[in-house]
Amino acid sequence: MNINAGGRLIDLSRPKVMGIINITDDSFYAGSRHTGDRDVVMAASQMLEDGADILDVGGCSTRPGSVEVPESLERERVCRATELIINHFSDAVVSVDTYRASVAEAAVVNSGASIINDISGGGMDAGMFPLVIRLNVPYIMMHMQGTPGTMQIDPRYDDVVADILTWFGKRLSPLKEGGVKDIILDPGFGFGKTVDHNYEMLRRFSEFKIAGLPLLAGLSRKSMIWKTLGLTPDEALNGTAALNMAALINGASILRVHDVREAREVVTLFEKIYPAGPLFDHYS
Repeated sequence: MNINAGGRLIDLSRPKVMGIINITDDSFYAGSRHTGDRDVVMAASQMLEDGADILDVGGCSTRPGSVEVPESLERERVCRATELIINHFSDAVVSVDTYRASVAEAAVVNSGASIINDISGGGMDAGMFPLVIRLNVPYIMMHMQGTPGTMQIDPRYDDVVADILTWFGKRLSPLKEGGVKDIILDPGFGFGKTVDHNYEMLRRFSEFKIAGLPLLAGLSRKSMIWKTLGLTPDEALNGTAALNMAALINGASILRVHDVREAREVVTLFEKIYPAGPLFDHYS
């Protein structure tokens, strides 16, 4: 359960918190948007102070119906923010949130990122898997049905958990054959799933551990929360905490969140309730 992020071992047998820093002006939650240099540094500083283990930097919104930004702009945004963070906080672990191989390569090779977080699981850029194999950095493989522009147009599954596990199995083979050691799976809450799909995935989250890999849960302020409660993303913090606890109980190793302090509190309380770990063994 250890991953090697730029020479730093991260022990995923204890839950970790990943803080979201979006270098965009159109992400679905306004509180995650950071466009100026000072804003990026302040956001990173606060998240690290609040207990973030990883900072996830993204330069292209992937909310439902979003429009792609030019590749050069995404690369400029991500690399600039990553360099600012590393220059101010040399021990910070930065993940680059992108489905474009050129952006991931620039962020890792030139700017100091040490993890690649790909919402498409290599499906939107044929160059991503060869890059991950060549760099051999930790890779977060997320499942998405369709693209950000189309994913919420009538998503369908025979069995949402079984179908995603089958998809993971096919996508994992070339990476494992290429020698990639550190892979984290993210079933992709809200990415090509209905609200009912999302809650079924959360109920059965422990089933994803059959792959024998650490799991990431990205539930923070998503529509499955605020639509169910009749709220807005701004009002979805309490619901996020509740679902994060459910994810931890079912074996999540990483919580990807907008609100680091509150997520760290959830982890602390979870570990108080379950000092030996979640109800379900990581490799059951």
